[in-house]
Amino acid sequence: MGLRVAEALPKHVRVLATTSSNNRLPELRAKSITPLQANLDKASSLHRLTSLATYALQLAPPSNNGASDIRTANLVRALRLRSKPTALVYASTTGVYGNCNGEWAPETRAVNPQTDRAKRRVDAETRVRTFGKQSNVRVNCLRIPGIYAADREGGDPLDRVRHATPVLVSSDDVYTNHIHADDLARACIAALWRGKPQRNYNIAEDSGIKTGDYYDALADKAGLPRPPRITRAEAEATLSPMRLSFLSESRRIDNLRMKKELRLLSKTRAASTFLIK
Repeated sequence: MGLRVAEALPKHVRVLATTSSNNRLPELRAKSITPLQANLDKASSLHRLTSLATYALQLAPPSNNGASDIRTANLVRALRLRSKPTALVYASTTGVYGNCNGEWAPETRAVNPQTDRAKRRVDAETRVRTFGKQSNVRVNCLRIPGIYAADREGGDPLDRVRHATPVLVSSDDVYTNHIHADDLARACIAALWRGKPQRNYNIAEDSGIKTGDYYDALADKAGLPRPPRITRAEAEATLSPMRLSFLSESRRIDNLRMKKELRLLSKTRAASTFLIK
């Protein structure tokens, strides 16, 4: 995701990126990105991050265990040390809303995380907002649903259609929300430049479609068989805990703030030829 953001930035912007892998250094340099070797799991490796960037974008996922996000805690601690960035954008998740039983979720809705990973996201949001208020840094949390793109590993929804991954019968189905990776990159840049102080933004396409209907539309567009439908009881007996968790929360994401304040137009690409080349 970071490379998409870097490629979408104006050419005159100097981009620095953290990486803990020596293997990534040639790739980053080839794209005119200055690599900084740092590991968000090791606070001692982050001293080089201070006083370098005017704008900071945190795209790293949270740590894998516990109720708190140690990676974001380490980053915020490092950014406090010297001169601070003008703005910090944190890539969060719409999972912080939990199960809304199909209701709309604007940014003003109270968070209700129901998985450990969503709880870590709430912890990270709290940390970056507190940092922003205490350090006079403009902070924005982008609440992001499922990210898709044909060239993104694990991010092509048509793969699930090709593999006949089951979806729920209509009576048990949940609403789904998505954002294309290229549109998310545009949203990250818009928030860095235009986000209002200490503001959350839902970054999602116009939605209101249930998961099964979404995959049916993809299958029809691609000329593939529609995925099989199963009951919730059958899903609980056969699907992985991770896949089941995505079918246990139903919400429709309100993106009006994204449109009005970040001035981003929403365009749904889910059933377009973009995904089926």
